[in-house]
Amino acid sequence: MDWKPTACVLCACNCGIEIRLDGRRFDRVRGDKAHPSSQGYTCEKPLRLDHYQNGADRLTHPLRRRPDGTFERVDWDTAIGEVAERFAAVRDAHGGESIFYYGGGGQGNHLGGSYAGSFMRALGARYRSNALAQEKTGQFWVGDRMLGNVTFGDFERCEVALFIGKNPWQSHGIPRTRPTLREIARDPDRCLIVIDPRRTETAELADIHLRPRPGTDAWLLTALAAVLVQEDLIATEWLARHAVGLDEVTTVLSKVPVAEYAAGCGVPEGLVRGAARRIASARGVAVHEDLGVQMSPHSTLNSYLDNLIYLLTGNFGRPGTNNPPIPFAPMITFSHWGPRRDRFSPVAGARIISGLVPCNVIAEEILTDHPARYRAMFVETANPAHSLADSARMREALEALDLLVVVDVAMTETARLADYVLPAPTQFEKWEATFFNFETPANYFHLRAPVLDPPPGSDLLPEPEIHSRLCEAIGAVPDLTPLREALSRGRAAFAEAFLAAAAADPALATVAPVALYRALGPSLPDGAAAAASLWALAHKVAFAHPQAVRRAGIPGEGLELGDNLFDAILSGRSGVVFAVDEPGDALARVGTPDGRIHLEIPELLEEISRLGGVPGPDPAFPFVLSAGERRAFTANTIVRDPAWRRRNGAGVLRVNPGDAAALGLADGGPARLTTRRGSAEVTVELTDSLQPGHVSLPNGLGLQYAGTVTGVAPNELTSVEDRDPYAGTPWHKHVPARVEALG
Repeated sequence: MDWKPTACVLCACNCGIEIRLDGRRFDRVRGDKAHPSSQGYTCEKPLRLDHYQNGADRLTHPLRRRPDGTFERVDWDTAIGEVAERFAAVRDAHGGESIFYYGGGGQGNHLGGSYAGSFMRALGARYRSNALAQEKTGQFWVGDRMLGNVTFGDFERCEVALFIGKNPWQSHGIPRTRPTLREIARDPDRCLIVIDPRRTETAELADIHLRPRPGTDAWLLTALAAVLVQEDLIATEWLARHAVGLDEVTTVLSKVPVAEYAAGCGVPEGLVRGAARRIASARGVAVHEDLGVQMSPHSTLNSYLDNLIYLLTGNFGRPGTNNPPIPFAPMITFSHWGPRRDRFSPVAGARIISGLVPCNVIAEEILTDHPARYRAMFVETANPAHSLADSARMREALEALDLLVVVDVAMTETARLADYVLPAPTQFEKWEATFFNFETPANYFHLRAPVLDPPPGSDLLPEPEIHSRLCEAIGAVPDLTPLREALSRGRAAFAEAFLAAAAADPALATVAPVALYRALGPSLPDGAAAAASLWALAHKVAFAHPQAVRRAGIPGEGLELGDNLFDAILSGRSGVVFAVDEPGDALARVGTPDGRIHLEIPELLEEISRLGGVPGPDPAFPFVLSAGERRAFTANTIVRDPAWRRRNGAGVLRVNPGDAAALGLADGGPARLTTRRGSAEVTVELTDSLQPGHVSLPNGLGLQYAGTVTGVAPNELTSVEDRDPYAGTPWHKHVPARVEALG
């Protein structure tokens, strides 16, 4: 039986896998040895992807909400016509800026989202968001201010691997995660350092585990950075060549009371100093921060301190350190050093980072009488009714909209609230790709062919077709006959014609991806019309980084190089390396005007100066709840069937045994978990991997499936008010809570 190459869609690594079918079911799943990044590696999670592919709540036909709240089937012509007409009516009455876009793809499906901008731009929409604004925008803002870019660690070549608020054993995030962790842990010349309040699977492998009290990461990271300065462990000569603002940073860090901060966060001072010295002595340090510090108090400050730790020690821009990658698609945009500085949302005045409105203010932007409020929303392959803080308020906001349209595979919590539900094929029934291409020095891109057809009798459209039809319905697509005629003379003639037309005709530039889909798409082999938008991206990468593309084995000059790269992507069923750096290349991708690293961010240095002592807990809510811990069988919520979890199907609240004894809780027994926003009945699991006063719930539960809800939805317990003051990211890993015994 044939093995079909594709990729896992459960985390940002998107490891290459092969699937063997038994009819429409995934009979077996294994790692793809031909994949340039994962090289045959996979964890246990994709082995159960059949629960996603053949879920019971698959959507099979377009749906329209009736006045009584139920849904009725409609044909695509009706759905497209009415959706286009109603969005245009909102635009005409209130302006395109009142239309809000959310989503655009999850961990593995960004290709369809690359077409959504055409319809939104044609409507005049200005505001959008997605899951990155729940997690990463503080990191993006810091990277923009310091580097005009963001960086990713080279863990394959580093001497010291530093993971901050991250358990890659379960959440992955780096290529070949578990073999890489084992290699580092077993090598006596290398060192694995973990900063995490929990004794995670990764922490158990670590040479040094810095275990702060929950929510005190900023004090620990400040102490680490201060040791580097106070013990003169910084790379002074390197910083003199490549950075500015060092004096301002050292002035603040030289005054930090290291012993006091170490005591405040509960980590022995000797261990803090030992970790700082090990980092400073290494020939290469790679750093990876994640949700543990990005969804906690001081989250943007934490990102700044993380950057300072590797920059002050000169661990930047060479193998084994942190480097700015060559992305295939611009997932992150930078504005601080450009002509457009910070933008803010119209109602809440929240900072928009990388083009994304903070998720925690979306409900506020809707539930108001402000004239600039959002009145219509287009949600694509996302589930904000479940995934955003304070689900009850988010549901209220979605129900208050004049129009809600959802594109998805399954009948999600958000789709149940929609006026129109537009069904798309699964990620294994269409051409797809991820734009999480952040590896260095060799970076790859994987265009995935369909593994199987949509279900018999279904009436589904892939997202590029949906967006193209919507653009056509509002008259936004100009005449493409000249482009089709140019294509008949060859790809080179098409490129010249397309570039000239886009420059001359703003209407064409507005819907450029859709124009490529309609003009170029039908000529692509094997029905890969959805890949048409990649043609433009391939040319952009080849134009900006020609030497790196040629090092990847792609020949050609000028437009020929971009075309050859595009053809390699089309034919590379297991993915293709599209760019290869040489040592030192990454330094040229510092995006500040002077090409130097800017160490000083004044408002964050001021926050360091104001830290003071560690605050105590609220007596009414003495526990810290991590609302959304990644476990062996939790991932993103595209897998809705609870049967995919081999154990703890309903999830458990993990509690320290000492706390359990004090509260009268039993292992496997019930408890009441209460936060300022809500309450839930939970089942208790005792574990000393958590510190006293710390409890955790898994992510990905509380979904309605086959008429039942399994487990606790974490965002029924979280609050929109608990968010970072700079980026608006929620503090899901630090929710004040109370736990009480039941029965």
